[in-house]
Amino acid sequence: MGHREALSALSVIAALSGGLLAGCAPESSTPSVEHLRAEVIERLPFDQTSFTQGLEVTADGNLYVGTGQEGESRLYTRTIAGDELASVDLDPQFFGEGITRIDDTLWQLTWLDGTAIRRNAETLEEIGRASYQGEGWGLCSRTEADEVIFSDGTEELRRMDPETLEERERFTVTLDGEPVAGLNELECVGNDVYANVFTTTDIVRIDAETGEVTARIDASALPNNATDDPNHVLNGIAHIPGTDEFFLAGKRWPDMYRVRFTQAD
Repeated sequence: MGHREALSALSVIAALSGGLLAGCAPESSTPSVEHLRAEVIERLPFDQTSFTQGLEVTADGNLYVGTGQEGESRLYTRTIAGDELASVDLDPQFFGEGITRIDDTLWQLTWLDGTAIRRNAETLEEIGRASYQGEGWGLCSRTEADEVIFSDGTEELRRMDPETLEERERFTVTLDGEPVAGLNELECVGNDVYANVFTTTDIVRIDAETGEVTARIDASALPNNATDDPNHVLNGIAHIPGTDEFFLAGKRWPDMYRVRFTQAD
């Protein structure tokens, strides 16, 4: 989200102050909720001009990066080492948001415009658009379930048709029976959905069928070397296929991190 995000953050702050995502588990926490941390394996160069809203590994092992801000939003591909390969700008009125690839198609959300842009996953050329209700934040594909998971900054996630982005249903994400708001950038891995929690260094792992949080991941050990700005937060999760590792990035972060989620002390 952008510089107007602070209003949406109030519910997240309330949840944090209530202990939902605090460093110590609340008394009602069940053993099924794992406490993990992001262990840094490698630090990599990133683009400090990118207001990162979506991050995904391409079929050939490079990266898609979707960025935000009106008049600055774009989608580009780059190598892991940092060489840019291709880039397309969004129309100036759009504030770019989450992205996901489905076969030869790539979807890109916009924040307040209710518009998703469909692109050729290889060329990045726009090939269509779809509409949705409300705000668009994060997006990830569950190919095996023939669905796309969509976030809008609340405690709800939506199940969408991967071809049309037509909404099928919504479900609430809960931790110990309490809703977890501020769900932002998403990454689907099998039956799990990983979500950044807005304005924090927390990531939650969600059971895609039940909506229950199965792990809380502390990513506070990642150095945030962006310029001092409340919007320059952790945002961007990309699973590295065939491994248990992920790339994590942030808005205007000059660094990207290859990490593994391990048991917290």
